[in-house]
Amino acid sequence: MNYSSYIALIPLLPLAGFVLLGLFGKKYFKTFSGTIGIFLLLASTVLALYTAYQYFFINGKVNDVYQSIIPVKYTWLQFSSGTSIDMGIILDPISVMMMVVVTFVSLMVHIFSLGYMKSEERFGTYYSFLSLFTFSMLGLVVASNIFQIYIFWELVGVSSYLLIGFYYDRPSAVAASKKAFVVTRFADLGFLIGILILAFEGGTLDFNTLIQRLTDTQSSQFISITTASFLGVSVLTWALTLVFIGGAGKSAMFPLHIWLPDAMEGPTPVSALIHAATMVVAGVYLVARLFPVFSINESSLHIVTWVGMFSALLAAIIACTQTDIKRVLAFSTMSQIGYMMFALGVAHKNGETGLGYTASMFHLFTHAFFKSLLFLCAGAIIHLVHSNEMQDMGGLRKFMPVTHLTFLIACLAIAGIPPFAGFFSKEEILLATYHANKIVYVIALFTSGLTAFYMFRLYFSIFWNKPKELHGHPHEGTFSMKFPLIILATGTMVAGFIPFGHYVSSDGKILETPFHLNFSIAPVLFALTGILLALWMYKKESNRPHRVASALGGLYHSAYKKFYMDEIYLFITKKIIFNLVGRPANWIDKNIVDGTMNGIAYSTAKISGWIKGIQSGKVQGYALYFFSGIILLVIVVLYLWK
Repeated sequence: MNYSSYIALIPLLPLAGFVLLGLFGKKYFKTFSGTIGIFLLLASTVLALYTAYQYFFINGKVNDVYQSIIPVKYTWLQFSSGTSIDMGIILDPISVMMMVVVTFVSLMVHIFSLGYMKSEERFGTYYSFLSLFTFSMLGLVVASNIFQIYIFWELVGVSSYLLIGFYYDRPSAVAASKKAFVVTRFADLGFLIGILILAFEGGTLDFNTLIQRLTDTQSSQFISITTASFLGVSVLTWALTLVFIGGAGKSAMFPLHIWLPDAMEGPTPVSALIHAATMVVAGVYLVARLFPVFSINESSLHIVTWVGMFSALLAAIIACTQTDIKRVLAFSTMSQIGYMMFALGVAHKNGETGLGYTASMFHLFTHAFFKSLLFLCAGAIIHLVHSNEMQDMGGLRKFMPVTHLTFLIACLAIAGIPPFAGFFSKEEILLATYHANKIVYVIALFTSGLTAFYMFRLYFSIFWNKPKELHGHPHEGTFSMKFPLIILATGTMVAGFIPFGHYVSSDGKILETPFHLNFSIAPVLFALTGILLALWMYKKESNRPHRVASALGGLYHSAYKKFYMDEIYLFITKKIIFNLVGRPANWIDKNIVDGTMNGIAYSTAKISGWIKGIQSGKVQGYALYFFSGIILLVIVVLYLWK
């Protein structure tokens, strides 16, 4: 099968949507912008599904191992005979899987937005930004070399800036978009340094060649990067840690997670796109893409494990206290991404030891369904009650039957209740951690119980509790808003039954992941405990939540304030960096640097004022200067020269 005949259209169709709607949407296609964007993305989704079918079932496997295929490649910048920046498309299990996830979820968001955003003045602009975002993420997941992925990595950042700040007339949205952009730029600096080190030591930017050279223990590149060190740490460890910093910033891992809650200022469908299948999983995808190199370096894997584990636990605790439904889901995303990260951290390259890798990618796949479903349900709820706060909600199951049922399905999935998709992927993560690190397993098990609690706290507060008065004629929204919910709910119910290890594994071979009933008892019991606790506290209006919060005292208040991370960053930047670095630098700049330049200019002007009379143009004046000079020279020679 000749992939190159159509594969490039998958990212290029959304790009065409961005250009077409960005240039002409507001003036010529204002009414049909959504339809055009949906049509182009539908075509891209169909092509992605066809590519997945061809790859997984027809010609992607050779000798029972899935191959890495590069159907499109051309040289963009040639530096030397062995080093160039190429623009290409790579097909392997994770890139093909991500193409399907990105296009499908983005299509659902496009359809949902048709009803949700129809009254917006900048309707065409909104769809052009969505198309740019989708193009950027598709370019990232199919990138065949490490610099190409960096280019699209930054495009994803630009796209998120545009979408988060879509409501540019709201100061909070503008601040949130700038915050996301600036925080991720700091992380991306680490990423850039890391890829430059890897490219320099590996002698190439191509992923396949780089991985082959840096994992071959006999190669000169491997010997060089593992024996060279800085501050007692190998260059390979430094490079992978810096690359992971870039991934941690994009995936909102501690301590670079502070942009994520504020990113909720964008339109709710944008939150579904950012949180489910695109921006925040880019870091997980990056580690997975370079996993063969990570797997030979235990130090970097430990960093991935513990940063992911701490992020998952921290976010789950904070989510238990938030009252804005979108912020609860935002911290939920951070927690679930943490699960994916520490699953990669406990994995290894071959066979059953690679279960964590498969489990991480499986959870990324299932998470795309139920998290996008949760955010789109939240959008439908906000569309009805015109508020993000749980205190303004209650009893909405009567007015929103479709949203109620689909939201419940998504909650059961993320809580890990069988037979929904999240149960199967989370079980594989827990099983991988159980075999690799018992401490991580215990923390992950406790976190799964917290997940069930805060999600059903959200569910009962919205759809049960004390019914709130709704004015006018409340309705769930248009068919275009309900249709994606039904499709995503269906995916949430069936995706877990896919034998994922048959398609995605750390070594490209089939990995059998049998179900262990005895092992699942503890996770399900923890989940049920969390659900029952939420039922007891939030199903009906009572003072139980207030009593529990009062009993927890400072811990609850700290969690509600997100453990003061924003305040800590503000203190460091304003009180330390600005005062101890910024102000002295500003004084030096104004008084020494500018003062020196101004002094030189002033002196030059003064001196030129004094001597400009010499160039008067009067011959008699020049003659006087000439004879005066001669007389002066005679005096010096005759009387002063010794």
